[in-house]
Amino acid sequence: MASKPKATKDKEPESKAEAPADEAQAEGAPKRKLPLKLVIMVAAGVLVLGGGGSAAWFMLFSHGETKPKEVVAKPAVFVDVPEVLVNLSNTGSDRTQYLKVKVVLELHDDKLREQIQPVMPRVMDTFQTYLRELRPTDLEGSAGLYRLKEELTRRVNAAIAPNKITAVLFKEIVVQ
Repeated sequence: MASKPKATKDKEPESKAEAPADEAQAEGAPKRKLPLKLVIMVAAGVLVLGGGGSAAWFMLFSHGETKPKEVVAKPAVFVDVPEVLVNLSNTGSDRTQYLKVKVVLELHDDKLREQIQPVMPRVMDTFQTYLRELRPTDLEGSAGLYRLKEELTRRVNAAIAPNKITAVLFKEIVVQ
């Protein structure tokens, strides 16, 4: 019986010797866990920097790989409109004032010139009726001339619809 307790004693020290080694591993080398917020912030930073870097690379360097298409600018086409001389609307003064205008129509295509020539009487009528309603104060300053140019462009486009002109250009404007 003595040998049995001895064996038990022998086993106890072995288990005691093993136990401290397991505890040392468990306690001596604890696993470090990073806070979840820190992991998310680092991942977001990496994504932002990676996305920004790739976007910059595409914007700066990817354009050199493809050749841009050459844009061929078509020369503008101009059509002279006959000179217009009208008396301006009288605002109660005894003196009659006249407006003399020389205008050129700017077109985007030469084919449009052929389509405008047959309707030129309609364009002239539009000019005459609009210009006769103007007062001398309507033509004062650059703002007045700009409004006149825009209104004439709008009216010409209405007269030649569905075609369109690019602009009305003034060659000469005289108010007497």
